[in-house]
Amino acid sequence: MSTTELPRLGSGTGRWILLATILGSSVASLDTTVVNIALPRIGESLDTDVAGLQWTLNGYTLTLASFILLGGSLGDKLGRRKVFVCGTVAFAISSVLCGAAMNIEMLVAARILQGVAGAMLMPGSLALISSSIDERDQGAAIGLWSGFGGVAGALGPFLGGWLIEVAGWRSIFFLNVPLTLAVVLVALRHVPESRDPNAATRLDLPGAVVVALGLGALTLGLIDTIAPLIVIGVVLLAVFVAIELRSDHPLVPPALFRSRVFTAANLVTLAVYAALGGVFFLLVLQLQLVAGYSPLMAGVATVPVTLIMLTLSAPAGRWAQMHGPRIPMTLGPLLAAAGLVLLLRIGPDTTYLVDVLPGVLVFGLGLSVLVAPLTGAVLGAVPSSEAGIASGVNNAVARTAQLLAVAALPGLAGISGALGDPKAFDDGFTTAMWLCVGLLVTGSVLAAVLLRPERHVPVLDNVDCLPQCAAVSGPALAPDLDEK
Repeated sequence: MSTTELPRLGSGTGRWILLATILGSSVASLDTTVVNIALPRIGESLDTDVAGLQWTLNGYTLTLASFILLGGSLGDKLGRRKVFVCGTVAFAISSVLCGAAMNIEMLVAARILQGVAGAMLMPGSLALISSSIDERDQGAAIGLWSGFGGVAGALGPFLGGWLIEVAGWRSIFFLNVPLTLAVVLVALRHVPESRDPNAATRLDLPGAVVVALGLGALTLGLIDTIAPLIVIGVVLLAVFVAIELRSDHPLVPPALFRSRVFTAANLVTLAVYAALGGVFFLLVLQLQLVAGYSPLMAGVATVPVTLIMLTLSAPAGRWAQMHGPRIPMTLGPLLAAAGLVLLLRIGPDTTYLVDVLPGVLVFGLGLSVLVAPLTGAVLGAVPSSEAGIASGVNNAVARTAQLLAVAALPGLAGISGALGDPKAFDDGFTTAMWLCVGLLVTGSVLAAVLLRPERHVPVLDNVDCLPQCAAVSGPALAPDLDEK
């Protein structure tokens, strides 16, 4: 389909395409946010310990991080709408299985399937905009997609907390069913099919399988402190690197890392998103188990982070486009680290305005300063024709960092076993937050050392900024900006 045949955003078809992509990505984003808030209730209902809650998050993140690049490649080869719809249907089925789980093992298995579905659904969301909307309107479409995605992220903690209190934790998974049904109906009726004529004829299945096995072994080894599994995981990840170097159709093109800025940005991502993974796993538990917050109040307590990021991410991105990413990528992690130090005040007698809100505000300010320039650095480090794969790789790095942090931090901080000892959890939370402060400071140092001040980030002509990249779940997948 040529560019002139693509629908304009203001047309009926254009609006339907935007609705399908926004709703699809929002379902996946909401699920991630709300599950964090539900963890204490899940632990109580299914009689599980901290390790069970780690796997509740990591089962999803493991398969999402392992297969998200493969999902994008499948869409390019088999049809973006087809893979998007199949992923959405699979997400609905796995959500039902999550809600029906009778024990923690069933829930983790369903979450693993949900991650596979998310890996099919999420890359297709922006890919459909770039392939199905007229080029002249793609910037506006991406802006609307980003804005509504941010609104969904802001509403998620409030809606999820309310649902958990009113209808129980299972309701957060069952809610996905009508939403995904609407996505499928709209996509099948209104979204045109598209493929990449230049897509690789073969898929890097060996690479996808090996990286999934490696991350799985490493995650299990870190959660259960099994040294041989950790070694096996590291070896398998080294094998994955060897496969990518030899493959003529790699999931992660090694040539991307010839760019010093791209490499530096991903190293910063690895450190910073490891910290974010630990913070958003443990903070909601601390608020509920130690401070005595309800799920609703724990969700509302963190809403200012999203609101600040929605307000300030675009200005931060524009500033970085003019002056380069080094200063915001150095300053942002330090501000976020200062916010974590303030959050150490949370305890049994916590007052929100005194003990929680100041830390949340400073933490959110730090993320706002950092994340849009970080994503801009990733996209600006490569030609526009490689923007999609570059942002996909960065997304996978962020997910992997969160996965490993959630697996490793509780053990390193002495948080293990049952959830019934608030004092022990409080002590472990303090240790874990200091470890996260160290990760953020490491990210700041990496940015200061590896990013030269004189290098500016090139501006993508039709993308002012991607506010959705500021989502705490990781940088957004960028659209494929190749000429149609």
